[in-house]
Order: sequence, then C-alpha cells, then structure tokens
Amino acid sequence: MNTTHQLAPANGIQICYESLGPAQSPAILLIMGLGMQLVAWPDELCQALVDKGFRVIRFDNRDVGHSTRIHWSHKANLPLAMLGTLFGIRARAPYLLDDMADDAIALLDFLQIQQAHIVGVSMGGMIAQTVAAHYPQRVLSLTSIMSSSGNRKVSRGKLSVLGKLIKRPPKENDIEAQINHLMHLFGVIGSPGFATDQTSLRQHLELGLRRSSYSLGMAHQLLAILASGDRRRQLAKISAPTLVIHGEADPLVPVAAGRDTAQHIKGAQLHVIPGMGHD
Repeated sequence: MNTTHQLAPANGIQICYESLGPAQSPAILLIMGLGMQLVAWPDELCQALVDKGFRVIRFDNRDVGHSTRIHWSHKANLPLAMLGTLFGIRARAPYLLDDMADDAIALLDFLQIQQAHIVGVSMGGMIAQTVAAHYPQRVLSLTSIMSSSGNRKVSRGKLSVLGKLIKRPPKENDIEAQINHLMHLFGVIGSPGFATDQTSLRQHLELGLRRSSYSLGMAHQLLAILASGDRRRQLAKISAPTLVIHGEADPLVPVAAGRDTAQHIKGAQLHVIPGMGHD
C-alpha cells in the first residue's frame, strides 16, 4: 500500500494522519490504542475498507508517532496513579480523553469531513465513545473494540498483566530490547484461540519503533485514561448505531467491561469473540 503521512493543525497541536481512498467516499476514522501508532492498523484492513467503498483515515494520537509530544512539568508515576484509582483517587494527567476526542474532531474539521464512522480499539475505543457522546451530529456509527466504560468494578485486568504493562520499558535507543519487551507483552495479552505469526509481529513492531519511539507518551496516555474516570453517564447520551466487540479471553480489559459498555449504550450490539485476547 502506497501511503503518505501528513500533518494537520488540530486542537492547538499537530496530528499526523493518513487518508486512504476517494475523498468523496463515506469516511471511517480509525482511533488506535495506548501507545500505538497509526501504522498499527493493518494495511490489509485499511485496503479492504477502501475496496468496500470507504475513505479511511488513520492517525497518531497526541504523544505518539509523529504527532505533537506533550510536555508536562510533573513526573509520570504510573504505579502510584494506578494504586490511587483502587481507592477512588483520580490521577493527575497532562490531558484527558476528552482532549483526545477533541483532537479527532479537529482532524475531521481539517479534512472537511462532516460525518464519519468512528472505530476505536482499547484506549481508542474510549476516545471513540467520547466522540460519539460529545459530538453526536458527527458520528454515523460507533464501533468500540476491546474497550471499557471506565467502570472500575469491571474494567480491571489481571494484576500480573497490568504490572507488565506499566513496567519500565528499555531505553528508546535500544530498538532490539524494545522489540523484545513488546513481543513479551503481546505474548501475555494475546489471543489464546488465534495463532500469532511471530515473525510478522516482530517486523510490525520494528516498523513502528523505527518510525518513532517515545515511552513517556504512553505513560501520559495511561494517566489520561486513569484521570478521565467513569464514562457510563456519557455513554447514555450516545445515539449512533453502536457495535461493541470484545474478546472472551481478554486478560487486560476483561470481557465484562465490553458487556458493561454495551449495556450503557442504547441499542448497542455486543459481539463477543471466543479465544480473542487484547491484540
């Protein structure tokens, strides 16, 4: 797939994006998850959507890839922030999911797209939910994949998995160590019911890391999730046709979180996939 990444002024920052397919086609906005770049959306998926007659926009969220890196005067202490949430103490963060949703809408504004199908995975699902709640007139449909409502009672994954997620990553200039770190993480959160091509995964991770490596951005995004709290009241405002997809074997965001999300969006359809984890 021949791709061209461009920068758009959006919500006071720069958002790196890629637009695929004819400009006049119905648009699908793809929102990626925690610490992941636009290249994490498989080219094959994007091309398949274009072949179906859609315009596909994928982009780097703030603090990852080639989008603006947010400078914050505070040190990101993820273990302390996560511990605080167990006791109902909201974390401090450089921004919130609301800001990231505003980034997405600002990108659509820049591209002069009035309405789009919004698809988000994991943290991207949280952002997509927020877009649908705050900007109902802009959303043709919502697809929330392996995400949650922010309800702490059902959203917490296995402690052993969470520990690996917040483990200090290798130095950014050690690409090989970072690849090995992520390979191990994906092995932990992956889908037990679906075989993973390890060579392909390693190549894909290397592609992203050589494009950009910024571990602090991932920490900022995780703080944004923790600080944004429970979205169930927002979900009740969503009027767009909604599909919630979740893996039955997800160890990071339990399937109960997907069920909870669907229960709080009027008319939402829930599709649980046996053997699917968080990859």
